[in-house]
Amino acid sequence: MSTTAASLDSAALGSYVNRIWDEEIIPELVEYIRIPNKSPLFDPNWEANGYMQQAVDQIAAWCKKREIEGLSVEVVSLSGRTPVILMEIPGESDDTVLLYGHLDKQPEMTGWREDLGPWEPKIEGDKLYGRGGADDGYSAYASLTAIEALQKHGGRHQRCVVLIEACEESGSPDLPYYIDHLADRIGQVSLVVCLDSGAGDYERLWSTTSLRGMIAGDLRVDVLREGVHSGDASGVVPSSMRVIRQLLDRIEDASNGRVLLDEFHVEIPEQRREQAAVCAETLGDTVATQYPFLEGVQPMHEDLAELVLNRTWRPTISYTGMGGFPSLQDAGNVLRPFSALKLSFRLPPTADHKKCTRAVQEVLQSNPPSGATVSFHAEKGANGWNAPPLASWLEKAVANASQQHFGNPPAYMGEGGSIPFMGMLGEKFPQAQFLITGVLGPASNAHGPNEFLHIPTGKKLTACVAQVLHDHCLRQS
Repeated sequence: MSTTAASLDSAALGSYVNRIWDEEIIPELVEYIRIPNKSPLFDPNWEANGYMQQAVDQIAAWCKKREIEGLSVEVVSLSGRTPVILMEIPGESDDTVLLYGHLDKQPEMTGWREDLGPWEPKIEGDKLYGRGGADDGYSAYASLTAIEALQKHGGRHQRCVVLIEACEESGSPDLPYYIDHLADRIGQVSLVVCLDSGAGDYERLWSTTSLRGMIAGDLRVDVLREGVHSGDASGVVPSSMRVIRQLLDRIEDASNGRVLLDEFHVEIPEQRREQAAVCAETLGDTVATQYPFLEGVQPMHEDLAELVLNRTWRPTISYTGMGGFPSLQDAGNVLRPFSALKLSFRLPPTADHKKCTRAVQEVLQSNPPSGATVSFHAEKGANGWNAPPLASWLEKAVANASQQHFGNPPAYMGEGGSIPFMGMLGEKFPQAQFLITGVLGPASNAHGPNEFLHIPTGKKLTACVAQVLHDHCLRQS
């Protein structure tokens, strides 16, 4: 690519991005949403079912047609593992930018509006509803559109590698193998751009400063070989659910939700506390009101900054599934043989998920109440990520991009979710800078019912990525 490119026409770039979104990306996402390509954790037969391959083929086919100088697109498949899409674009030097996203999806979840569904896309105003459009189907399209827009409007960029994986929603178990397998082709990375994160509002470019880690697993308590009449056995046979309640009291304070295990807690850096306070001031009551609370339900703290820290730097437990229970209409007077809960732990960004897993297993499985058979099967886990100090060039680039395309200054905030890839990259490329961002703003409800992509934000974010790639190239000019 020529190093004498004209100066970037940001207005023309933004108009071009808008047109590509309207004419090409939105129709592509509509078809992508129709594909129930659930992550392997939720579809163990993913390979035989073929939905993952269908999504890979759709995205790769669109990418191969882009008018990008030097673009190569390849689907890489290691035996027994989900595939990745690897795209390489030469630039002014081999100083590499790695752009990341994923194409696997969470399961359907209940509670969708009657006129919506996870696999039935619907455009309503500025929103595109359906599973996976915002998390994270748009990422490949936005990444290539940003690079294409740069090349067509006087921009400059260094070598870019776009990596789209297919098991992020399962904790990215296959990704380390691909990172090793593709190490030479990825190269030496100086900037990572990840389009799989959140936004505090839809008014500015949000940069994620940290991500929580996670553990998910099944707690099961068995007390009988088979169910028995509750009138006959209650008072003699210990209830498996009561045993679970006793076990949960070992790991969580039910009065306030505080996790009781020391391994789960870390010292929160002062800078992150300061950023939380700024976010609380910027967002105001929407820190809490963005969630669909029932009337009368109160958030877990009155202080908005503390709520920001709760969802970004403090450990939590969520109970996301249940086993051993019949449906309400089928529930007879039976003392059930077992009870099981799926536990989802969110960990502080700097906590060690392996130590936390061992601590949970030891606490739950030791000295079982009433001699019950207790097991905790750790299903998946990943460390969080805390951003390195922000380079001055990137701080200026983010501010410039946000002002150019959103008309507002940017904001910085930790995210409560997990992106396992970031922790891996932070270890592999300790000198790299990170722009972790995304379209998952208020009420977008990734993983839940009525998930949507806010289309104007997708457009502006794409233009912002192009602007940052340009400034990254100019930083040493």
